[in-house]
Amino acid sequence: MTAHDFVPPMIRGVTASKLFLPALQPAPQRLYDYLCQQFAHISAQEWQQRFQDQLIYATDGTILSLDSEYLANQHIYYYRFLAHEIHIPFQHHILHETDDLYLIDKPHFLTMSPTGQYVQETLLVRLKNQTGNPDLTPIHRLDRETAGLVLFSKRPETRGIYQQMFANREVKKTYHAIAAYHSALEFPQTLRLRMDKGHPFYTMQIVEGEPNSETQIDILEHNAQWAKYLLKPETGKQHQLRVHLNHLGIAIQNDPFYPTVQHKSDDDFSHPLQLLAKRIQFTDPVTGKPMDFSSHFELTL
Repeated sequence: MTAHDFVPPMIRGVTASKLFLPALQPAPQRLYDYLCQQFAHISAQEWQQRFQDQLIYATDGTILSLDSEYLANQHIYYYRFLAHEIHIPFQHHILHETDDLYLIDKPHFLTMSPTGQYVQETLLVRLKNQTGNPDLTPIHRLDRETAGLVLFSKRPETRGIYQQMFANREVKKTYHAIAAYHSALEFPQTLRLRMDKGHPFYTMQIVEGEPNSETQIDILEHNAQWAKYLLKPETGKQHQLRVHLNHLGIAIQNDPFYPTVQHKSDDDFSHPLQLLAKRIQFTDPVTGKPMDFSSHFELTL
């Protein structure tokens, strides 16, 4: 087996990350020393544990140890596992499967991919564990707080074709949201606004200038206080629907970011954001078949 033949195995739904080791002066003696220095947010004890658990490989498949020397201009593979993760007590559902795709119904509170404090408790790793397919990749994304339909690519060979379908805006997405009812607002209406990074950095805001986001908004039903809205985004800006409704003065129910950021405990699942990716429609670019699916989740007034 040559170095190029080695493919690190998927372990508990996690595929290995690849890291390049640059030439440094002075050079660290051990790989372990470099990793502790390079990833200061990860404790030395955690790196020790990863070496002991045989989770760090050379590119030829050799399992590396705490005493392995630092070899500049080489790559290594390592795996991310967290000592403690908050369990997300909601299940995803595979609604449809083709040779190339999974259509998934994602619950509220489940992050799409490994990030920060979540690895096992993410939709991607859950699906890899469930299907045994290390090549799974989300083709588009939903916020952790948002529930509903999302597509995953099963095969690298056709992934780009489906990604291009989204880039070309050939996918129709319909969302439902629960937000305040204001009788003075007239629907249907189309919002075209310019969005940019907000403060704090993980939020978005409306700014002056040429619109770069567009949403069609209609009302499905309402009572005196709340309404269920039908949202059709023509663009895919981060937090677009949340920001657009907030701009109208009808922030989505239980939104932790808009109009103001409210930090909740990560294990508080009591007030899910009332936003649902309800329907997705497209012509499959590989098979030519029309695809039209609806989430099994429902939002109620």
